[in-house]
Amino acid sequence: MSKETYTVIIGSGSYIPEVVLKNEDFLNHEFYESKTQKVIDKPNKDIIEKFREITNINERRWAADDQMTSDLGALAAKDALEQSNVDVDSLDFIIVGHNFGDIEADTNRTMLLPNVAARVKQHLNIKKPSMVAFDVVAGCPGWVQALIVANSFIKSGIYKRGLVVGADVNSRVGDPYDRDLMIFADGAGAVIVEGRESETPVGILSHAERTDAVDWAELLVQGPSLNPNYDQSRRYIRMQGHKVYVYALQNVPGIAKDALDKAGLHLSDIKKVLIHQANEKMDEAICSRLMKLYKMTGDVKDIMPMTISELGNTSAATIPTMYDLIKKKRMNGHELKSGDNIIFTSVGAGMNINAVIYREE
Repeated sequence: MSKETYTVIIGSGSYIPEVVLKNEDFLNHEFYESKTQKVIDKPNKDIIEKFREITNINERRWAADDQMTSDLGALAAKDALEQSNVDVDSLDFIIVGHNFGDIEADTNRTMLLPNVAARVKQHLNIKKPSMVAFDVVAGCPGWVQALIVANSFIKSGIYKRGLVVGADVNSRVGDPYDRDLMIFADGAGAVIVEGRESETPVGILSHAERTDAVDWAELLVQGPSLNPNYDQSRRYIRMQGHKVYVYALQNVPGIAKDALDKAGLHLSDIKKVLIHQANEKMDEAICSRLMKLYKMTGDVKDIMPMTISELGNTSAATIPTMYDLIKKKRMNGHELKSGDNIIFTSVGAGMNINAVIYREE
C-alpha cells in the first residue's frame, strides 16, 4: 500500500481566563426586551434561572482588562508549543480563527489590522519572515475552518507544520442590556499540526462544510444596544436565538454525516463528538438527531463532552480548548487514545457549518 500525507495534531494547548463571572453576578443588571426595547418586567432572578435552564450555563470566564484576543491566543499557542516541545522556528504558518479581532476593554471597536495571527506571532517573538500568519473569520466555526485550511496546505505539500489557534473575547461585543450577554465568554485553544506519511489513514480523514448566506445570514448580526438611551453608535452581537436553534438542528447533523460518509465511517465508529457550545439543549438535540440518522440510541453525554456549564460560549475557542482538556485528562469521564475517531463540528455566523473527522495517531 502506498503512503499518503495526513495532517496530524502533535500538540495542544489552551488558555482559560482567570476572571470568573457566576450567574448571580448579573442580578443587578438591567435587561431589555429585543422587540420593545423596554426593561424586561421580571425579576432578574427569574430571568437568570430561565437562562440557566435553557443553556445550562452557570458561570463563564472573561478576559482581564489588559488582555485581548491575540494575548489569549498567544498564551494557548505557548502552552501547545511547550507541551509538544516544538521549536517555533519549525512552524511554516500560524492561522487564527476568531470573530472580532482584538478589542480593548474600554471600547468594543474591533481591530483587524494587523491581523490577530500576526499579533500572536509578535507576542511569541517569532522573527522567521517566511512563517505566514493570517486569520480565518468564520463565526463560531472559525477554528474548525482554520483546521480545514491548514489541512489543505499540508496535503498539497505547500507547508509541513503549523499552528492553528481558536480565540475570542466575546464579552466585549455583548450588549450590557441584552440577557444574551450571559452566554458570551472568552478563551483560546491551539493545536500544532504537521504532515505525516502513513499507509493507513490517520489524523484528518475528511471534512464537510456549507454556507447559507442568502436566507440565513441575518440570524447573527451586529446592532445597537437594546437600551435606546445608551450609546447607539456602538455595535453588539445580536442573535435570533430560536431561528439559530432551528437552523442548527436542521443542518448540522447532515454536515456531520456528510463528513463521516467521506471518511467511510459510521457514527458507531466515533469515540467523541466535539461540538461548539452555545446552548447545551441545542447540542444535545443536534447529537440526538445525528444518532437518529444512524438509527442509534443511547445517552449523547457518553460521546459529547460539555464545557459550557463552567466556561460558557467561547466561540472559536470552544473546540480546541475542549480537545486540549481531554488530552490532558482534565475532563472527567472522557479520554482519547490512539485510533479513536473524533468529529469536530460547529455552526455560527454566516450561516456557516463545518465538520472534520479526525483519527488519533
